[in-house]
Amino acid sequence: MSTRNIKNQGLLILILFLNVVVDQVSKLIARREIDYYEHIPLIKNFFTLTKVENTGAFLSLGDNMPYALRLVILSGLPIIVLGFGLYYLFSHKNLPKSMQIAICFLIGGGIGNLYDRIVHGSVTDFMHMDFQIFQTGVFNFADISIMIGVGILLVQSFRQNLKKDKKEEEETIDAAPEQNS
Repeated sequence: MSTRNIKNQGLLILILFLNVVVDQVSKLIARREIDYYEHIPLIKNFFTLTKVENTGAFLSLGDNMPYALRLVILSGLPIIVLGFGLYYLFSHKNLPKSMQIAICFLIGGGIGNLYDRIVHGSVTDFMHMDFQIFQTGVFNFADISIMIGVGILLVQSFRQNLKKDKKEEEETIDAAPEQNS
């Protein structure tokens, strides 16, 4: 393995690690310093802190499922998906850097929430935003990491489609017969 590959993998591991650490430290602070359903405004009523425990998935989906089913779907399945994501990340060396970083954010956020689910039985959420016309659910840094990863992938996909369209347009122009007027 080349020095460049080792540095690249080290950077990816660092990004994964930082995602998990920031998430877990912030949740530890929230568990210690914020009471359940306490409302702490940070930016007027736009950004507030309030602690809730989420036994379901995103926005408490699956919260009412029987425990055994919830354990399989919300813990077992993510372990498989995160394991595959790690394998994919480290076995496909030619992925674009932006995709590698996006996958790190996705996996780091997934590990943070999965750790909570396994160790604490629920995921600690503590941030909330109110945009007046709509508001978010209560979320955490793992959720932010996941959204950043998704955002990077969407931007990358959009850019690739633009490049593809531009290339096809250039090929069409180059292939068109010259017209004499």
